[in-house]
Amino acid sequence: MTESIQPYSDKSARLLSEIIEDVKGYLKYMKGLGFAGVALSENSLRTLDDRFKENMTETLDMIQNDLGNCHRCILHKGRNHIVFGAGNPRAKLVLVGEAPGYEEDIQGLPFVGQAGQLLTRILRAIGLTREDVYICNIIKCRPAGNRNPESDEIGACIPFLHRQLKAIKPKFICALGTFAAQTLLGTKTPISQLRGHFHTYEGIHLLPTYHPAFLLRNPSKKRDVWEDMQKLQEAYEKA
Repeated sequence: MTESIQPYSDKSARLLSEIIEDVKGYLKYMKGLGFAGVALSENSLRTLDDRFKENMTETLDMIQNDLGNCHRCILHKGRNHIVFGAGNPRAKLVLVGEAPGYEEDIQGLPFVGQAGQLLTRILRAIGLTREDVYICNIIKCRPAGNRNPESDEIGACIPFLHRQLKAIKPKFICALGTFAAQTLLGTKTPISQLRGHFHTYEGIHLLPTYHPAFLLRNPSKKRDVWEDMQKLQEAYEKA
């Protein structure tokens, strides 16, 4: 019976990467000495490196396992569940919010409260379901009282979001609200000025818009979000 090949752990991946770098360095050294027994070129080195990187692409499961029962910041003390993210791991569109709320903390899933129900309806309006997209947040534990996350909490958590986006490789990101948009774009520009236009995050088209929770408090802004989502739908369908 043929055994299935299991994905490398993060530790094994780093070790294998170091070994490959050592071998590449040694072969370069031997070539420099004039040793003719190794057919080596810069192109072959790049090919070796590219093949390794292709095979070592992280999966969301690997990232979640690395996150573990996270105690990297103080937020772990008050949470019920880590809210890692949910949806299609190969989604063309990733929606990024700020942080889990009460219902999300209880269920361990993103956007399942009242704002999440509105987000589901917004997606349906542009012909998508939650199963078509991937949904996550800047941070993965609920701040007490739904306050804004502190800088050290973001610093502890944001690398996992970056890794999630790299693993999914979406064509589009929709940043929901001020906090998500400003964090991903590295700006202090107000959401009112950021929305309505595509920006770029690591080569990915990023469209900021208002957070669904903001719309519940300010229904007059729903028209702006609808305009944003129409732009997103048009680009999404062409991609």
